[in-house]
Amino acid sequence: MLLPEPLQNLINALERLPGIGPKSASRLAFFLLRAPEDASQNLADALTDLKNKIAFCRECYNITMAGRERCEICASDRRDGAVICVVEEPLDVLALERTGGYQGKYHVLHGVLSPIEGVGPDDLKIRPLVERVQRGGVEEIILATNPSMEGDATALYLRQQLQPFGVHLTRLARGLPVGGDLEYADQNTLLRALSGRQDMF
Repeated sequence: MLLPEPLQNLINALERLPGIGPKSASRLAFFLLRAPEDASQNLADALTDLKNKIAFCRECYNITMAGRERCEICASDRRDGAVICVVEEPLDVLALERTGGYQGKYHVLHGVLSPIEGVGPDDLKIRPLVERVQRGGVEEIILATNPSMEGDATALYLRQQLQPFGVHLTRLARGLPVGGDLEYADQNTLLRALSGRQDMF
């Protein structure tokens, strides 16, 4: 069955979103077609605002409101500028902020090194990070990239770039989740938990 062009265009646009396949895209498009007009208009307005009213912080490259030079975290006097946590994406900042346990600042790379996908150092926000450290005042860099091959490769590359400046480089601990059972943990997780064991106080 041939669909009207506007509907097919919407399905094609939705399919390009991560985690949305052809069936999900079709269901969403038909839902919007049947939904009250204000639901579709609210979605359209939200998408327009996303592109027009959101920008990236010029210091850490996290998301912020358009027209602001720095995000709320970078502009805050209550945050410790001597500690920078390096993450892959803005969503990682949200995850760490939900813990309430980190009071330093951030640097968002906007991806990881991935030669297979053609992502090199110049495609990430690595140079601005090095420049931040060069300006001085940074004592510790926490490398909080994901525990994947690409995340580990990115962390190793960052270590090479930042070691000459004499900052303390740390990596997020890895191991068993709270409430997890040893019998269900994979070998890599168990090995990392063993190598990262801590003294009991």
